[in-house]
Amino acid sequence: MVKMLKEIREQPVVLDRCIQENTEVVKKIVEEINKRDIQWVYIAARGTSDHASIYGKYIIESEVGIPVALAAPSVFTLYNKTLKFKNGLVIAVSQSGKAADALEVIRSANKQDALTVSITNFPDSPLAQESKYHLYCNAGLEESVAATKTFTSEMMLFAQLTAEWAKNSTMFKNLLLVPENVSGILEKSSIIESFAPRYRFMDECFVLARGTNYAIAMESALKIQETTYARAKAFAISDFQHGPIAMIDRNIPVIIYAPDGPSFGDTSAMIDRLTESNIELIVVSNNESALGRGTSSFAIPQTDDDLISPFYNAVVAQLFACNLSLVKGLNPDTPRMLKKVTVTK
Repeated sequence: MVKMLKEIREQPVVLDRCIQENTEVVKKIVEEINKRDIQWVYIAARGTSDHASIYGKYIIESEVGIPVALAAPSVFTLYNKTLKFKNGLVIAVSQSGKAADALEVIRSANKQDALTVSITNFPDSPLAQESKYHLYCNAGLEESVAATKTFTSEMMLFAQLTAEWAKNSTMFKNLLLVPENVSGILEKSSIIESFAPRYRFMDECFVLARGTNYAIAMESALKIQETTYARAKAFAISDFQHGPIAMIDRNIPVIIYAPDGPSFGDTSAMIDRLTESNIELIVVSNNESALGRGTSSFAIPQTDDDLISPFYNAVVAQLFACNLSLVKGLNPDTPRMLKKVTVTK
């Protein structure tokens, strides 16, 4: 078994462990947030961690009701500028905890007495040591270059923090169900194995979603890019209709994440539009009508909550990329020109 698949299969245990590990520190962070009356959030990350941060932006804004900005770290590292961080929460996200540009953001925020938090998989990493609070993925060693279990654990930490901050007990109860439901997805992974060979010669595709699952579209495209070398491009459905849809072609498959919830209306309408044009569709959903319109499809666990469905869609995305890579005769653990830790400034 390749390491990527092994690490995908570890996620139920990792997610449960992540929840238990961070309960107390999340409470401490929220206590300080409330004491300081934090009114905005700034998140610094790259790559997969940036996609987890997009999820974090959506859920914090929708549940807490305060603005969240995704950082442009080059402002600090290339242009040597500073931002006014007073009265804000600054979060840095990095699997390794060694992201040099995110570290510069945290250092600048600390100098201004902002509240700083890091999310990493290494409690002894530079970011974990530099920030006031550290949220620990506790995912164990991740050897495959393609991040899987650290991505969903980063998402889980954003979700835990948001649920506590918003005092959303329903959200927290639903998060507790995620590890078991991910196990259910893994038990049905043979479905993905069975349709992956259909896309063996795919060299480009589009990946679409709306709302919180836009983060999963982005991560899904990245996983396909780095493990299969196919030119996958992700779009929010709302943006896709403002021009990129003109690129649609019957020879270019479209992966669409269409879970029940507030985003389903838009995703369903897009499925109809693509179906009318005879586009090859891979539909990931928990809605029977959506699943029935896909050339290929996979059913995720039932939820009408756009806060939770991204976890399930993420695992499906990882399984598809891994299986497609193997079908193409590639090794998803060792993509060309990539290494596990990328340090950018």
